[in-house]
Amino acid sequence: MAKQKCPECEECLPAWLAAFGDLMSLLLCFFVLLLSMSSMDAKKVSEAIGSLSGAMSVLEGGTKTEISKRRIQESTPLENRDESSEAVNKVSQAIIDANEMMEKGKGPSISLEEAQEGFVIELPASLLFKSGSAIIENEDALLFLKRVALIIEELPNNMDVSVRGHTDNLGPGGKSPFKDNWELSSARAISVLQELLLDGVAPDRVSASGYAEYTPLATNVTKSGREKNRRVELHFYGKKSDKEEKIKRTILDKEATK
Repeated sequence: MAKQKCPECEECLPAWLAAFGDLMSLLLCFFVLLLSMSSMDAKKVSEAIGSLSGAMSVLEGGTKTEISKRRIQESTPLENRDESSEAVNKVSQAIIDANEMMEKGKGPSISLEEAQEGFVIELPASLLFKSGSAIIENEDALLFLKRVALIIEELPNNMDVSVRGHTDNLGPGGKSPFKDNWELSSARAISVLQELLLDGVAPDRVSASGYAEYTPLATNVTKSGREKNRRVELHFYGKKSDKEEKIKRTILDKEATK
C-alpha cells in the first residue's frame, strides 16, 4: 500500500513576532492610560522632546527648553519677591480700578510707564483740574491718590516720588490766576504733592516741579495731542546710597584733576 503524503499546512508566524505584538499592545494601553489621566501641554511636550534630543545627541541644534519669567515667578516664594515689583502690581491694579470708575473711555486715562530707575504714573490734567486751575476737584482722582499714598508707604525707604507738572503750548487763559504755563504746571504739581502729604506720605520722600510745555509727549498742533501733553507725572525712582554718591564724587574729582 502506497504511503500518503501529509497535506501541507499554512505557514505560521514566528513565535518572537507574537511576543513582540503582545508587548506593543501593552505599551499602547499604557500610554493611552497615561493620556487619559493627564492634560496635554504642547509647549511642555515640545520642551521635553527638545531636552531629550539634546541630551541623547539625536538632533543637533534641536528644540531647547526655555526658562520663562512666568515659571520663575511661580517657583519663587512670595516672601522673596522684590518689593518694587509688588508695588508696580498694586499700582497697575489701582489704575485699572480708577479708569473703570471714571469711565474715561473716550478721553485720556491714567497710565503706567516703565522708566530707567523705576516707573511713572501719568495723570491727565483733565481728570484732576478744570482749565487753567490747579485745584483737584475730581473725587475719584482724590481716591486714586489716596491709594497711591498707601502704596508709597509700602515702598522701600530708598525710593522717592517726584511730582512733575506739564502743560500744552497754550497759555493758562485770561480767567486763570496763573500768568504763564510755568506757574500753572508748578502749581498743579504742588497740588498733587500736597494731597499725597495729606494722605500720609512723608515730606522727605516727595518733591514737585513744573516743566510747562517743554517736555511734550505728542504734537501741540492737534487737540488730542495738547490734551495728552497736559498731565501730571509721578516718577518713582530709587535714591542712590551715600556710598554710591561718595564713589561718584571721587571719580569726578579724579577726572577734574587730570
